[in-house]
Amino acid sequence: MLRKPILLTIIFATLLSSGWAQDSQELKAEREASKRLKGEHPLIAIEKSAISSLKPELVGVHPRVFVTQAEIDALKKKALSQKELWQTAISSVKVFGSEPPPPPAETRRAQNNVGLGIAEAAFMYKMTGEKKYLDAAKKYMDAACSYDIWGYATNKPNVDLAAGHLLYGMGWGYDLLYNDLTPAERDKYRTKLIRQAKMMYDFFKPKSGRSYAYSQNHTFIPITGLAIAAYALMGETPDAKQWAALSRAIYDRVLATYSADGYYYEGMEYWIFSTPWLVHYMDAHLHATGENLYETTPGLRQTYEYVSHATLPGAEFNFDFGDIYSGPITRSRKGDDYERERIDGHFRTNYNILYNLASRYGSGEAQGVANWLRSKGQVNAEEIWSFIWFDPAIKAVPIERQAKWHYFPDHEVVYWRSSWRDDATAFAFKAGPPEGHATNDKLKIFPDWRLSSGHAHPDAGSFIIWSGGKYLTGDSGYAGVPMTVHHNTVVFDGKGQDSEGNGHDAFSEMPYELLNGIRIREVKLGNKSVSIIADLASAYKPELGVDSFTRQFLFTAPGNFLIEDSIKTSKSEKVTSYLHSDNSIIKRDGGFQFETGRPFLFAEILEPRLFDAVIEPNIVTAPGPPGNVDKGEREVRGVRLAISPKKAETKINLKFRLRIRK
Repeated sequence: MLRKPILLTIIFATLLSSGWAQDSQELKAEREASKRLKGEHPLIAIEKSAISSLKPELVGVHPRVFVTQAEIDALKKKALSQKELWQTAISSVKVFGSEPPPPPAETRRAQNNVGLGIAEAAFMYKMTGEKKYLDAAKKYMDAACSYDIWGYATNKPNVDLAAGHLLYGMGWGYDLLYNDLTPAERDKYRTKLIRQAKMMYDFFKPKSGRSYAYSQNHTFIPITGLAIAAYALMGETPDAKQWAALSRAIYDRVLATYSADGYYYEGMEYWIFSTPWLVHYMDAHLHATGENLYETTPGLRQTYEYVSHATLPGAEFNFDFGDIYSGPITRSRKGDDYERERIDGHFRTNYNILYNLASRYGSGEAQGVANWLRSKGQVNAEEIWSFIWFDPAIKAVPIERQAKWHYFPDHEVVYWRSSWRDDATAFAFKAGPPEGHATNDKLKIFPDWRLSSGHAHPDAGSFIIWSGGKYLTGDSGYAGVPMTVHHNTVVFDGKGQDSEGNGHDAFSEMPYELLNGIRIREVKLGNKSVSIIADLASAYKPELGVDSFTRQFLFTAPGNFLIEDSIKTSKSEKVTSYLHSDNSIIKRDGGFQFETGRPFLFAEILEPRLFDAVIEPNIVTAPGPPGNVDKGEREVRGVRLAISPKKAETKINLKFRLRIRK
């Protein structure tokens, strides 16, 4: 019998030899998580007991994954009453005007779009009967078959995001077009699907000591694709049953570890990218098996609150906590991120997910948020789902009648705005552990859960202010190596929060029990004033000697802020507090002006009396290529003000007044 350390070494070596390029942080987290696992892997019991078989009436029937032919016929009638949504779906078809990329098709997200294009074209053919859609779907399916590697040869080939997208597109396309394909075509597409699904299954199946990053999109997006392929091919290959069982077992944990309060820890860019796959899985699973997993996922019921409040006034940008676009570069309407996330100039936000959730939960609020974002010109990657998901029976609650502020107690984030108008003043404050307080207990319940919190940032105590259509102060966007100095918060002797600086995951070396101490102690929200008190000491490694750190954030309408920090340390330290601007900071009139023109933010340092102030470029390590996200280029994103007391002490009080001047 192999001893456990030898067995684990073999497991890790196998993962690496399969082409799954892990960085040192991932490997260390995998080893640490494996120490908590004993005996049979818990996923195996779930595979045996959970529902993952087709409903009897769907056995041998195509289509069946998301819709049956009878349901397609009903959607044809819906198209007559929902003409605008239907025309939007028709006009958004991707497969015309450009050819699918030839192999190896390894530019960023190229294969993702092939997968989405297959699903879209196949559905449009079933709705219209027009041969051009059938031809386009088969052309894109042939392209997918020509890719020997689904994804990137250099990083997790055949088992990552692109593979998930292609399994989804090919699986649903095969299911929809089953009766319209020749036997040779069915055999070709089935053979490719089986090959790719088998590799995905072999990679994700439970092994002794194996842990999973259940809450991370690199787990649940590929698994969604595997499930779609399983339900499409069930009855045609015996392996499909085990693919479906594994997908259901992993999703048992994915949904159990999902946000407790609706906030999405990876940031709004990743909500846009990731959340469609959660609902695609649950929709397919519900339709194929009859089991409704929406009922067990309360965080999704509340996600409309995250989407609405994380959207900045005007709905062109978002509060950018976490990994989201390129900060000042994106807000200046420049750079690759801005262009990639716009379709004909319209912000692609996948707000149509809220139509799904509005229907599932009977939520007029979710329907109202989706309608608002639609009215602002936002668009979706898959407009066919806007048409499918929209339920006219749900009476929308207009955005103007929804709350203008919200506190997410699990993730400790507060949002406030003066109104839902485009010219509103809005701000946000954040002070919680990276994946919420509930994670602390869930880690004990699920020893097979390995955190992968790299898209969250070391930003406890940070805040963002927006007014008059301008970003006045705040965050720096997606970083390959997230650092505290990229945010409006504090460092000690040049050292920031958590285990920053060692890679993309700033939390990889911090015990979650310690991180769980980051919290908002008190919050009072009203029309004219806001008061927040946060405890931040737990964001810093104990060896830094931060005994206590309380930040009080006060707002008085229409545009006055007071930020007061009370800090005690076990040794004399240089404390530096940062404030950021997208474009400029000017020293004038005894204070500092953030941005030119009006409105602007004016900062006065009230305490200490004697301080050093340095205005400097805000330099960020931009994200690198897949598998090397922490190896990106150095990039200037705006400018920052660094404020430090003249004298290093053990008891420090910092007090700033910020005023919006219009």
